[in-house]
Amino acid sequence: MTDTSFVQNRNQIYKEFSALQADNQVHQAKYLVQLFQFQYKYNNIYQQYCKNLGINSVYIDKPDKIPYLPISAFKHCEVKTGIFNAEEVFVSSGTTGITKSFHHVRNINHYVETATNIWKQYFNPTTEYCFLALLPGYLDREGSSLISMVHHFIHASHYSESGFYLRNHDDLYIKLIHCKKNNIPTVLFGVPYALLDFIEHFEISFPELIIIETGGMKGKRAEMPKQKLHDIISKHFKVQKIYSEYGMTELLSQAYTQGADLFLPNVNMRVTTHQINDPLTIEKTGKSGILCIADTANIDSCAFIQTEDMGRVYADGSFDILGRLEQSDIRGCNLLIEEIDP
Repeated sequence: MTDTSFVQNRNQIYKEFSALQADNQVHQAKYLVQLFQFQYKYNNIYQQYCKNLGINSVYIDKPDKIPYLPISAFKHCEVKTGIFNAEEVFVSSGTTGITKSFHHVRNINHYVETATNIWKQYFNPTTEYCFLALLPGYLDREGSSLISMVHHFIHASHYSESGFYLRNHDDLYIKLIHCKKNNIPTVLFGVPYALLDFIEHFEISFPELIIIETGGMKGKRAEMPKQKLHDIISKHFKVQKIYSEYGMTELLSQAYTQGADLFLPNVNMRVTTHQINDPLTIEKTGKSGILCIADTANIDSCAFIQTEDMGRVYADGSFDILGRLEQSDIRGCNLLIEEIDP
């Protein structure tokens, strides 16, 4: 039997989400509190976590009071708001021996439409670019949210040249030369180790190319400082800057840099840092701490995610990534998750 109250509440949440504007922080704040109340009521995992913290939802009247669910919950529980069969399940890549996260996506169109709208906040509409994707680690497995997003961008593009490349570097090089010769606005999504593999054999001068690196080395190469990575890639493509994308399995929204270290804010993500020893306390602006993200699009799972990334958030809402938390810190932050019965 359908819960009429739930359906009405969910429809209202989606209506408010669609009305969010980048320049209306008051509306966003009201929406986040409304979203919290909705998820506290209908998301059993999140509700139990809040109760373990001794938090009464009645007293949550502004975003700064909202608790953030440790991201590890997605590894051990089905984090759902309401009862539904997922249209798609996103699965984290992980590495050998690491438990993977699962994000049950109720409406895949909501995800790709959100990703498209976020893209337009940073760049031109997706129809105006040729999208090339060098993402072998993601293509080799099922359930990648990144592949779903880029696949949608490719199909939305007005350029038939758009497409994925697994390890066929020769074909990618030919396509890049074609796009450069024909003045086609081109975006290359690439995982860092694959971009480095490519430039070991090819060098191309394509200053207009937008290169977006995403993810990490995935154990394929030694990690290196972000700036060093970008310098190497820039040199071989003769571009002025390299862009980065910040996203994850557990989120439906993304953030992008504009060629520097800082990820710029967008209307879908409210990012704060919290103290390592007290994850309920917000850290001061510009001081390092645990990145916590309120994803306004995460309506059917949990919008309030305590990541396992260290970072800093600045007065304008931009943020940077300093690295991963140590395992001992992660365990301390996640302790109350162990008390939840999935």
